[in-house]
Amino acid sequence: MKEKKLKKNSLKYHKFPLPGKLSIKCTKKLKNKKELSYAYSPGVAYVCKEIFKKKKKIYDYTSKGNLVAVITNGTAVLGLGDIGVEASKPVMEGKSVLFKRFAGINSIDLEINEKNPKKLVKIIKSLETTFGGINLEDIKSPECFYIEKECKKNMKIPVFHDDQHGTAIVVLAALNNSLKIVKKKIEKIKVVVMGAGAAALSCIKLLIKKGLKKKNIYVFDIYGLIYKNRKNLNNYNKIYARKKFICKKKIFKKCDFLLGLSSGNIIRSRLISYMKKNPIIFALANPIPEIMPEKIINVRKDCIIATGRSDYKNQVNNLICFPYIFRAALDLKIKINSKMKIIASKYISKLARKDGLNKNKIIPSIFDKRLIKYVPYKIVKYFNKKRSLGIDIKKYKSFLKNL
Repeated sequence: MKEKKLKKNSLKYHKFPLPGKLSIKCTKKLKNKKELSYAYSPGVAYVCKEIFKKKKKIYDYTSKGNLVAVITNGTAVLGLGDIGVEASKPVMEGKSVLFKRFAGINSIDLEINEKNPKKLVKIIKSLETTFGGINLEDIKSPECFYIEKECKKNMKIPVFHDDQHGTAIVVLAALNNSLKIVKKKIEKIKVVVMGAGAAALSCIKLLIKKGLKKKNIYVFDIYGLIYKNRKNLNNYNKIYARKKFICKKKIFKKCDFLLGLSSGNIIRSRLISYMKKNPIIFALANPIPEIMPEKIINVRKDCIIATGRSDYKNQVNNLICFPYIFRAALDLKIKINSKMKIIASKYISKLARKDGLNKNKIIPSIFDKRLIKYVPYKIVKYFNKKRSLGIDIKKYKSFLKNL
């Protein structure tokens, strides 16, 4: 009944009063001939000449510096899979709305009907003049790794695959706080990862950077445990292959942290019951988690539970990160790098601790207004000092407060 009501209301929300979630708004007055002469012919020619003389002035006179393209080819949409570019558009529109709502960033969704990775890279590269940044979204693994790598290598603007890095940043922040509550150390925990796609592999990579031991990680994909000599391995997931096959029951008996980034309803309650004392369970598949929180609670009372959904406590969702890391990257006019990710995760984690941690509050709320004032500020402050960029940090702090 709950799902039926959600479906009905969501369809109504998207259809009325106008279809979709985006519109374009003018930022300048355009009410008379005088203003028209500034906005278009003949006045605009002066602006064109200024940019022609110095290309970087495009940031002074156009919207480029605050404009992000949300790009997909529809091959890995939410937990729904390869549903195509048409069906992906509501998600991409939604992402563009979130950029605007949470960080004041203008955004346009671009659904590109191209599955060939090399051709898709070429198309994205051709958009560099128009946009200040590129947010890659819902592109299937392993192609997404190649696409992001090539775009970052060949483009001067920030390129960010949110499914990978946004998820990893928020997972790290939430895990750090969870470990504080259960009094465990990241260097000692055993981890089961359900899923070996873009988000899962990026999370593993970032967690290893922060101290997780590779030997303590057990990764499952659609075919089961990833281990050496198994079929269906690729260059990205075989890095985490175990030496030999081990049964699930034996693995879960060692498990302190279960990270689900796969698909809905694939984990049985019995496996949860095998986990070690005070387990941490992040069932982050959307829209349906790998196991519903109610089923976990039926077999374990001592666990910390998080999902990617807004109707449960502890929503571990990349929305807590991507608007703010993009806000910082656009304002710095630099590419997004590992240090930015670590800073973002650190201060997202600290925000939750300011309110006092408990099992039902391991991460800030998506609607926490402090995120926009705190996370971009810390990133910009660090890089402004590190690279001597000359940004007035007090004015920047004031700018963020007014967004």
